[in-house]
Amino acid sequence: MPKFGELPELAATVLQPGFVGTSAPDWVRRWLGEGLGGVALFARNVESPAQVAALTAQLRAERPDVLVAIDEEAGDVTRFESRLGSSRPGNLALGAIDDAALTEAVARDLGDDLAKAGITLDYAPDADVNSNPANPVIGVRAFGAEAQLVARHSAAFVRGLQAAGVAACAKHFPGHGDTSVDSHHDVPLIDRDRQQLADCELVPFRAAIEAGVQVVMTGHLLVPAYDKELPATLSRRILTGLLREELGFGGLIVTDGIEMQGVRRKYGLTGATVRALAAGVDAICVGGDHAEEHTATELRDAIVAAVLDGTLPEQRLRDAAARVRKLGEWTTRTQTATGARAVADAGPEVVSMAFSPVKGGGGAVLDGLSAASGIGIGFDAARRAVRVTRTEDAPTLPITAPAYVVEFAPPRNIAIGAETPWGLSAPLDELLPGTETARLTEDDDPAAALAAAGDRPLVVVARDVHRHPWQAEALTTLLAARPDAIVVEMGLPVTVLGAIHIATYGATRACGQAAAELIAGTVVPTPEPQPLAA
Repeated sequence: MPKFGELPELAATVLQPGFVGTSAPDWVRRWLGEGLGGVALFARNVESPAQVAALTAQLRAERPDVLVAIDEEAGDVTRFESRLGSSRPGNLALGAIDDAALTEAVARDLGDDLAKAGITLDYAPDADVNSNPANPVIGVRAFGAEAQLVARHSAAFVRGLQAAGVAACAKHFPGHGDTSVDSHHDVPLIDRDRQQLADCELVPFRAAIEAGVQVVMTGHLLVPAYDKELPATLSRRILTGLLREELGFGGLIVTDGIEMQGVRRKYGLTGATVRALAAGVDAICVGGDHAEEHTATELRDAIVAAVLDGTLPEQRLRDAAARVRKLGEWTTRTQTATGARAVADAGPEVVSMAFSPVKGGGGAVLDGLSAASGIGIGFDAARRAVRVTRTEDAPTLPITAPAYVVEFAPPRNIAIGAETPWGLSAPLDELLPGTETARLTEDDDPAAALAAAGDRPLVVVARDVHRHPWQAEALTTLLAARPDAIVVEMGLPVTVLGAIHIATYGATRACGQAAAELIAGTVVPTPEPQPLAA
């Protein structure tokens, strides 16, 4: 018979709940003393790097090896920089550049920032091959649509992130790229045979495993080639048979948000949790919209009950908890070693991040996170990613007068926080003061924007024109009246319209800055760091 006294602690160990607030709630601190293995941070928990560092210090005061996870893809999906937008360009832009060394450096830079804030697990990189351009949830989050390209950049991202002592997490296994359904809402079908999966979807995961990735995240995906009944998150054939035995992955397996409808609608929170653990999952991510103690309690109690009634083998739970603790030991050991190396490398003269304001850049550094435009490797990468397509009679760049910007705003990808800013309005106004912006939805008439623009330079910003017919129609209307308009695509550049078409391969703050600089003909210089005062 299982020892009941141990079971609640083991069950708590495999949970990674979210919570509300910018400091650790009492219930989370109490649970850490009762075995809680990790927590997941979201945008609601982040105000600044210093605040996050104080939060993680609170958590570590209760349990030094707690896993502190965040969903920071360094692209359109950002939690650490959700209030400003990411200072890095995101995966698709890195894939467009196709310089694996740059991808590794960007990931290392990200890892350094996360590690300084006390974060030990990043739910990144997205290792999906976005082979279906109609994909509503992956898109610019993927490195591209070609398996080998995605593989080399996934591996590079893993190496860079883990060199900073932050565990990387390849997602969404076995591959969310070839679908037109968002698993937040329903169960996507990956209708490929095993050979097709081996030649495409699995290639980046193999590369990530070979690169030493510490964590793999499951996708709530139905993959009939391996399991005709259960989505991957709940499938022993996929998680144990394919991922563990065939691919040889020995690290931690974590679920995508267990509250997502891809598994919750049919099985419920507790049913999906127990089934996932039985299938081979080691940690349950929960709390995107279920961030209360009673949810964590409900899941813990369901796990205990499943062991007691034989639904979940006790040894399976023990193995899962052991992997959580093993990863906690790895992150603690690695971040300690990485921090010691950083101090040694810095020598007696330590430089600060306190840059002065940059002319034309929009501000100074706030709390180690640059509010100034254009500073850092991420901005440099975004500049390298920009691609321009011109017709023979295209007007010349740059423009010198204040512009009128029309931004199309399609329904957001649910993985991208509504709080995260995007677009060209702010960076272009910094470079061309007096620039005005109108943001249009499907219900708005582009004729009104044309009238408001007058004879000013017109910049039209779109996201995934190919997936939203109304954007293509509105864009056609604008270009008919203003063939001199500059078109900026901040999503997948499948549809290329306009005499001047600029593709940024993402809608991050860095991508917007890169496009604005190209349009205005101004590149913000990167200042040298200043030594700390004695």
